[in-house]
Amino acid sequence: MLEGADAIIFGTPTYMGSASGTFKTFMDATSQVFVSGAWRDKIAAGFTNSGSRSGDKLLTLIELNILAAQLGMHWVSLGMLPGNNRSDGSEEDLNRLGFFLGAAAQSNTDQGPESTPPASDLRTAEMLGARVARVTQQFIRGRRATEGARSLPAEAALT
Repeated sequence: MLEGADAIIFGTPTYMGSASGTFKTFMDATSQVFVSGAWRDKIAAGFTNSGSRSGDKLLTLIELNILAAQLGMHWVSLGMLPGNNRSDGSEEDLNRLGFFLGAAAQSNTDQGPESTPPASDLRTAEMLGARVARVTQQFIRGRRATEGARSLPAEAALT
């Protein structure tokens, strides 16, 4: 199913300062995708969630970004200014945790999924999804427009 997708948004909890063990198993399983190049030129983005406001979520987003780069994918950032960083800001602001590389959420560890993460974090993730959809459409249109164009020689593409 992922091979047929134009875009893939990676998501994992941040646990003990890194992507979860389950996601790392998924990352390892992409070694055949790496060799085959099957996801080359797909659009990629990522999101994560942890119990702490920081929780080292940036490291997790970097891990997702590097995975996408290794697989030859094009990374889409969140594309939003940070919220809740002024005296008139609030917990309801989009991107309230101030991440740029992807969407980040914070869930209180003593509450269940019915009340956490906060609605503003969920809306931020929705905005990332909408941005990925828009960028993917632009990318596909550009690819179609240039399909007949002569490709650059491999040496020129590397310089």
